[in-house]
Amino acid sequence: MPMDRIKENHRNYLKRIKCYKKFGYDALKERAVIYEKSWPVSGRMLEVGTGKGYFTIQLAKNGHRFISIDISEEEQNYARMNIGYLGLENLVEFKIENAECLSFGKNDFDIVFSINTMHHFLRPEKSLDEMIKVLAVGGKIVLSDFTPEGFKLIEKIHESEGRKHVFAADKLDKAVIYLKKEVLKLKNIEQNIRK
Repeated sequence: MPMDRIKENHRNYLKRIKCYKKFGYDALKERAVIYEKSWPVSGRMLEVGTGKGYFTIQLAKNGHRFISIDISEEEQNYARMNIGYLGLENLVEFKIENAECLSFGKNDFDIVFSINTMHHFLRPEKSLDEMIKVLAVGGKIVLSDFTPEGFKLIEKIHESEGRKHVFAADKLDKAVIYLKKEVLKLKNIEQNIRK
């Protein structure tokens, strides 16, 4: 990929972070808090939902080698270019996959992250089943999504850009209920990340 395109992509990434802050949302701080609250973070890792790569960058900057999947090649390319700009491409293996049908085997990962993605999943239970399937015994799944206040903020940001953010705000709550049925140990941490 041409370096001028990678640099332009990174400038857009920084512009978006600045835009978020203008609306009162510190995306980088949010990812840092999620990472910190996930400790210990080690072993074989999978990120479900690369998106634009905010959490991908958080993991890579901390020296972790992992696989990151997303259904959108366009979104993942945005993340891939930022990882390349930062010189961290040797740490991340990007794959285009549907969270409802992962290609990995049982027990392949010690930790599975899915950050700010649950509200996009059409069938969250199916995605959760897949995450559970690939998780090693004793491993953990880290899920995080926006609070109701956070969803309102994201809607304002998207509206300011002339776009609409399509989501279902209650999917993380439903995921927690679903995971309780699966008899998994749950730890709930709610953070209010403001600039």
